[in-house]
Amino acid sequence: MAKVKVFNLKKQEVGEIDLPDAVFGVEVSSAIIHQAVVTQLAGRRRGTASTKTKAEVRGGGKKPFRQKGTGNARQGSSRSPLFPGGGESFGPKPRSYFKTFPKKMAQAAMRSALSDKLGSERLIVIDDFKFAKAKTKDIATVLGTFGLNKALIVDGENKNLELASRNLRKHKFLRTEGVNVYDVVNHEWLVLSKNAVQSLAEKLANEKRAKPKA
Repeated sequence: MAKVKVFNLKKQEVGEIDLPDAVFGVEVSSAIIHQAVVTQLAGRRRGTASTKTKAEVRGGGKKPFRQKGTGNARQGSSRSPLFPGGGESFGPKPRSYFKTFPKKMAQAAMRSALSDKLGSERLIVIDDFKFAKAKTKDIATVLGTFGLNKALIVDGENKNLELASRNLRKHKFLRTEGVNVYDVVNHEWLVLSKNAVQSLAEKLANEKRAKPKA
């Protein structure tokens, strides 16, 4: 197990915490992380882009000009894709961009992302995010004390922290159950509370264990 220092909100060391190798010390697979990110971003696409085909464009019932004698190519309708305002030949239609991604692969990708943060020394553990009020200035001061430029903050249910983080431009807050691979790799720093570390360790370590045979 890797030992990581635990800090308070004033960047004072208050102890250490063990990070299980099964979650934070696995071999990093950039391929599975990439696949997880592609799948996640594809799922966010709305897929509502739509164009009209030749059959859907209004008008065009009359032949635009006579068949011969004009020097132009023969045309039967102004709805043709060759005409301005005509239909699209191979334009987009509403579709789903959803991609299947096995649960075990998603878990492996998350373990790789967490291990990468720890290996690159971009993971910070905070003892407890206790704020008397939901003020953006307070959380911004804490992040400034640690010198963090773009951080993902993860904690359990913490209403004041969640509300105070909404106005941060470069930083983002997520509850433990909402942590995902894209946000982990998209932020330079990962800031976890002790509760978040324990929750992630229990969830991902338990899911990695093989089910006992009947």
